[in-house]
Amino acid sequence: MRRSHRIRRVLNYVNLSTPLGLLLARLGRARVSAGPGGLLLGHGYRIPFPVAGAFTVGNVVLTRHDEGYLTGALLRHEDRHAWQYAACAGLPMLPLYLVAVLVSILICGDQAAWNVFERLAVLEDGNYARRSPRWTRAARRQNPSDRNEFL
Repeated sequence: MRRSHRIRRVLNYVNLSTPLGLLLARLGRARVSAGPGGLLLGHGYRIPFPVAGAFTVGNVVLTRHDEGYLTGALLRHEDRHAWQYAACAGLPMLPLYLVAVLVSILICGDQAAWNVFERLAVLEDGNYARRSPRWTRAARRQNPSDRNEFL
């Protein structure tokens, strides 16, 4: 494991985000195993919230899916969220993330497309789509002939 991952692991334990992730894994009866970069992968999570293919709390990545689901781009996306917990000093990330969800919903009607945390974790890696803001979609509906004006 790289030194930076060891530092992140310690930070996320000390800031209590990883212990919270482990508690959620236990409550959700997920099977936890060691993953790359100091991550802990929890498969078979049974609590129906949040509605996502996977989510991260500290260094713990949880999913309802079986082993083998957390790989490739999705795992890199969740790894970036673990870094965000370290950068936000742990638990403050939770209310900050909720505010980012609300902002994204207000801007485009989608919880992830304009969520700063999801954008920094690379939307497409997390299986999220980019969406334009509501006001640009409304303007295009009003002036369909202006679409190709700047192409």
